[in-house]
Amino acid sequence: MYKRILWLALSAGLIVTTQLAHAEANELRIAKQYGISYLPMLIIEADKLVEKHAKAAGLGDIKVTWATFAGANVMNDALLSNSLDIASAGVPPAITLWDKTRGDVKLIAAMNSMPNLLNTRNPRIKSIRDFTDKDKIAVPAVKVGFQPVVLQMAALQTFGEGQQFKLDPLTVSLAHPDGLAALVSGVGEITAHFTAPPFSQRELETQGIHTVLNSYDVLGGPATFNVLYGSRRFHDNNPKLYAAFLKAYEEATATINRDKRAAAQRYLELSKDKDSVEDIYKIVSDPQVIFTTTPQNVTKFSDFLFKIGSIKQKPASWKDLFFPEVHALPGS
Repeated sequence: MYKRILWLALSAGLIVTTQLAHAEANELRIAKQYGISYLPMLIIEADKLVEKHAKAAGLGDIKVTWATFAGANVMNDALLSNSLDIASAGVPPAITLWDKTRGDVKLIAAMNSMPNLLNTRNPRIKSIRDFTDKDKIAVPAVKVGFQPVVLQMAALQTFGEGQQFKLDPLTVSLAHPDGLAALVSGVGEITAHFTAPPFSQRELETQGIHTVLNSYDVLGGPATFNVLYGSRRFHDNNPKLYAAFLKAYEEATATINRDKRAAAQRYLELSKDKDSVEDIYKIVSDPQVIFTTTPQNVTKFSDFLFKIGSIKQKPASWKDLFFPEVHALPGS
């Protein structure tokens, strides 16, 4: 009798343990940043697409919590502290975290490819050779963000071996909207801003502001700008919720590509930006602006970061950086 009771207790415990082991999270914590590149995230949030796909997967009512961060450094800290499940930022900070965690953080999918512009109000500056200690360049996250890493690439190309960090002392961390405001104000220490659409285009509408550098020129053509990334723990423990998010992102991306004018209208509606529909439509319909989950030339960043010692591991291919769900895409 005792043995039978013990067996039943152990069996019950095993069943409960098995059920707990397969229980998925009932909350998803996602972070985004500012600009047109985050339009798919705005659509996912507004249309509750994660909730929709999670329910279709049998997960019931999932709580989705959203946060908006100013830069990738804060995003990475939140991911490392387990206060965030899915981050979204430029390619370099995602690769840096992949390296730092020895692959415990991986990339989920690409978000887009689009050129970033380094704009200045200093008429004397025609190229990055002309910057001096009197200039300050606003970027979302110094050293680790997309823009400062592209600036490091440009410095290496322009000034030669060992000079990749030459312009780093001039960079200042400011969110895209704050960098825009500082540059167009015409006063203060910020004389340049390396930024993304629509902020880069809006700056050029101000008299006296011109472009010094285009990220596509540095990278030799189109390359992924933003990516989604998260922890292996979240990926492995929540396969259905992870898949629901990926489907939500694919749906939002398809929505943008299906009707670019409607996408421009949605951006203004959801971001509360003051641009015109025509101005935003001009950006999202630009052939150089691509909303896609397919990685494009991400190894240009990992090769560079490895070369200059910013990461210790060099991925053999882009697939080493990404979770397997996107490995069938024609990435690079």
